[in-house]
Amino acid sequence: MTAATWSARALGTEVVVAVTPGSDLDAARRAAMAEIDAIDDACSRFRADAELCGLNARAGETVKVGALLYHAIATSCAVAARTSGAVDPTVGAAVVALGYDRDFAEVVSLKQTDACTGPPEPGWERDRGDQAPTASGRAPGWRCITLCEEDRSVKVPRGVVLDLDATAKALAADRAATAAAAAGVEGVLVSIGGDIATAGASPAGGWIVGIAVDSSSAASDVQATVSVTSGGLASSSTEIRSWRNGGRRVHHIVDPATGKVAPWRWQLVSVAAASCVDANAASTAAIVWGTRAPGRLERLGLPARLVAADGTVTTVGGWPAETTEERGRRS
Repeated sequence: MTAATWSARALGTEVVVAVTPGSDLDAARRAAMAEIDAIDDACSRFRADAELCGLNARAGETVKVGALLYHAIATSCAVAARTSGAVDPTVGAAVVALGYDRDFAEVVSLKQTDACTGPPEPGWERDRGDQAPTASGRAPGWRCITLCEEDRSVKVPRGVVLDLDATAKALAADRAATAAAAAGVEGVLVSIGGDIATAGASPAGGWIVGIAVDSSSAASDVQATVSVTSGGLASSSTEIRSWRNGGRRVHHIVDPATGKVAPWRWQLVSVAAASCVDANAASTAAIVWGTRAPGRLERLGLPARLVAADGTVTTVGGWPAETTEERGRRS
């Protein structure tokens, strides 16, 4: 018997729920989607009715927030601390300055163009229009956020915009997988745009996961496949959420130290860790770290696969070496 799967669109990307043979897929789906919808209600930067938007609108005030938003902000601050600020929730103003000021489907429009001042890129470009990218400078940093666990309050200084995109999706995957397992499912995998969390038992041989720049790629188009038996797996890319803004190409991962897009050194970084949040923190930080990423990931002891802008693959931390077949897929 094979694992049963269900998929849908949520959080602006594809969500996949898979369960071990004989498990109740519908129960897993309901439990997982309840968590994913709750994260969207609490943490979306683009929905006027989302709790995070209300908090950002009250910057400078001490605001009591819901348990889930508080947990998401605290998680983002913990990730910022672990990555020495490479992944930081206070980059919101910088992301907006680059043109990512609404849901990504609305940010971009496909446009054929020959002009390109950035790295090699596909002929179809996502174009934000004529708005010039404006560097907002160094992000204020997570230490400027005041968190009070006792009354679950948050204070963000005036002018600071929180953006939880770097961690909220991974947190949703972890919570969704845990909730599905608690609903009585023997084993479950939840993927949200390629950010993967597992809970409970895994199928014989593990969950077989394809690695690709686009998480929705067909099985025949993935760059590599790995077996996941527990924990989380996340991939960060500079290729999918990218657009042209003011005549140059930008992407959605901001270097908090500069307020500009992170370097184009890596087109795709995939990391395995104990949770999806931990994996996503490392894969996103690796994009920001640029050439320093392999050494830092190695020191962290995390299995990782890094694909350079020219297609060269580097693996560290025990990630399986690239096979001849996988090399052939990239050629």
